[in-house]
Amino acid sequence: MTRGILLAALLALPLAAAASDLRVVFPERTAQGSMVIGKVPADSVVRYAGRSLRVTAYGTVAFGVGRDETGPLHVEVLRADGSTNASEIQVSPRDWPIEHVDGVPPKTVDPPPEIAERIRREQAAVAAVRDRDDDRTDFAEPFMRPVAGRVSGRFGNQRVYNGKPRAAHSGMDIAAPSGTPVKAPASGLVTFADADLYLTGGTVVIDHGFGFSSNFLHLSRLDVRVGERISQGQVIGAVGATGRASGPHLHWGMNWFDVRIDPQLVLDAAH
Repeated sequence: MTRGILLAALLALPLAAAASDLRVVFPERTAQGSMVIGKVPADSVVRYAGRSLRVTAYGTVAFGVGRDETGPLHVEVLRADGSTNASEIQVSPRDWPIEHVDGVPPKTVDPPPEIAERIRREQAAVAAVRDRDDDRTDFAEPFMRPVAGRVSGRFGNQRVYNGKPRAAHSGMDIAAPSGTPVKAPASGLVTFADADLYLTGGTVVIDHGFGFSSNFLHLSRLDVRVGERISQGQVIGAVGATGRASGPHLHWGMNWFDVRIDPQLVLDAAH
């Protein structure tokens, strides 16, 4: 059973049945960069990585696993009747090849101090919207690709820009012609939209609830605004090469709060 089908089944459970079900179900193993879905009694208190997780009325919980997480992961569940459960999830390591990206504007690789301060402010503004913990279950939709095209950059790979090592890649890059419409991979709320960030150019963030969000970078056009409710498949902008980019492509990143996760794994789990 795929994650999408399992989630739909969990969310469709009758409330009375969910309330009487005392099972705690998490996968025994997951991969670095994954979204983890679990099942707990509906009235439980669930803690993971120092956070209290939201629980749906039907007992669904979800969280993200970082690129460098080695595990095992520990999830603590306190049921309404006072009983407890401690689940341990093993983490499968992944290989992270080195990607060389040449031809990007030199000023975006080694910016002067005044530009570095601008970058810091802009990145802080994007990071702030990832703190949201909305009680919406848009993340439960089976995600779709926001644009068709060749995957030109993979999540987690070490990036070398113009011969200079930089941080690991935080999403997946999809090569497509400039102007290609970009569609929302799942429903959500637009929490950030700016057409001119220094590194990421045209940038949109969509919040999917429960701490999960998607970001779309290097857009040539923005078709949405902050506060707008977005449906899956709705056009949110167009592919471009704005910011630090060597050619037209879409960078699609996903987060669970400040934890970056792999969009490709989320797509794979939906099918």
